[in-house]
Amino acid sequence: MTLPPLPHLPGEDDDFHYRPPGRSIIAVLSDEHLQIAALSAELSESEQPNKDLASVVTATVTRHLSAEEQYLYPAVKDALPDGRSIAEREVARDAEILKKLAQLEAEKPGTRAFKKLVDTIGAEFHEHSKTCAGEIFPRLRDAISEANLVRLGNRVEIAEEAAPTRPHPSSPATPPLNKVTDAALGAADKIRDAVTGRKTYPEDLA
Repeated sequence: MTLPPLPHLPGEDDDFHYRPPGRSIIAVLSDEHLQIAALSAELSESEQPNKDLASVVTATVTRHLSAEEQYLYPAVKDALPDGRSIAEREVARDAEILKKLAQLEAEKPGTRAFKKLVDTIGAEFHEHSKTCAGEIFPRLRDAISEANLVRLGNRVEIAEEAAPTRPHPSSPATPPLNKVTDAALGAADKIRDAVTGRKTYPEDLA
């Protein structure tokens, strides 16, 4: 598994069993899949229009997909014999989800069209989560060392902090361009969120 170089840590190259601190990419993304499923279900089942919850779902999914496109799919391409076709399929699925999230942002909460979009996004994200859990993650676990899975997990968490909070379906979805454009779009989104008071994290709902 080829990753960009990081500063050397004492013992990292000398101890075969060295494990960097942090969580593996599989643990990070699996937890996020569960969190997003719960948020989506809450939004779908809400009897009252909930714009704040919709914004949090949109931002959480957008950050998640951005990080996967920056690190998960390149790892899949690099580590699995059929990784390129898997990654291309999942990037195309991401694009469809982002398009629907953009439509959701433009739709008024409480309408029939809004509810239909929420349900469709939830169903498509469920398929994505199922594919990761059943097809991608087990194979990555066998193909990539635990140390590199943790390094990827650390990168995912860092990438999400700089990622966009609003869907940009037409932006680049593969490295190296997405690592540059997503950070720039994320900075612009955060300014806009701050100005408008938009909520983007689950803890903002408390």
